[in-house]
Amino acid sequence: MDSKPFIMVGLAIVFGGSAVLMAQRWTTRQADAARPAAPVEEARPLPVGTIVVAAKPLRYGMELAASSIREVPWPEGTLPAGAYKTVAEVLAGNGKRVVLSAIDPNEPVLQPKITGPGQRSTLSALIDDGMGAVTVQVNEVVGVAGFVLPGDRVDVLLTRQIRGGGGEMGPASSTAFTDVVLRQVRVLAVGQTADDRADKPSVVTAVTLEVDSIAAQKIALATSAGTLSLMLRKAGDLAAGPARRVSLAEIGHEPKALDQKVVRVTRAMERQEYSVPSAPTPVGTTTASDRTSRALPQVAAAP
Repeated sequence: MDSKPFIMVGLAIVFGGSAVLMAQRWTTRQADAARPAAPVEEARPLPVGTIVVAAKPLRYGMELAASSIREVPWPEGTLPAGAYKTVAEVLAGNGKRVVLSAIDPNEPVLQPKITGPGQRSTLSALIDDGMGAVTVQVNEVVGVAGFVLPGDRVDVLLTRQIRGGGGEMGPASSTAFTDVVLRQVRVLAVGQTADDRADKPSVVTAVTLEVDSIAAQKIALATSAGTLSLMLRKAGDLAAGPARRVSLAEIGHEPKALDQKVVRVTRAMERQEYSVPSAPTPVGTTTASDRTSRALPQVAAAP
């Protein structure tokens, strides 16, 4: 059988396919050449200004000087709120300026972190708007062994003892409770130190807290009612978490396994502590203070 016709057909297919591919590529190149090139926009550089930063570590109470701050380039329109553009702007005015909050090297110097011209570095300058400061007397235990530092967050706890007489608990019985008075309170100062970058624990006799008016009243009342303690919160922990009253009856027991009789008695004792004493009532009656029937002694009539 003659194979020449098959060879000719194969060559025709190969040359035909090659011609189609070449024509397609030529058409694509012509279309790309005819298409107008998109204009290339040149990136416009952002306008650059200056900002004042710390030239060395600045701590609470330090006086600002030209040698402790410097100007660095900073894009215009992106300056942080309260920033200064020049050193002369920071040092303008009559009187010195003092650091209120720690500033690290190359950190921008902002208005809330320094005093105004001629102002002192007092604790009142650290208090936020609408807030005040109240001082709590502490010892080594209450102050968390001195590990509470300015800038930390604490919970304020109140432990008090309630005494009652008669009833199921017998004469002169008492119990104790611990309540959470305040949550997530910012510490302004410990002792005489208000530096929020202090890292060395120290045992002090007083801790100053930032609170509003109502919270200050609660602390004043709690101070006279029992013993205050501080619970140091984890840094950055903003979750309030559950909080409730804890009594002596819960020590060594799970909350679900509490003796309900003890719980009822302690609650009754608490109500009795805040009840107003009433005048003596006739024999065999029930008083509102203890809600128990008791016989009162007869009072002899005056001659």
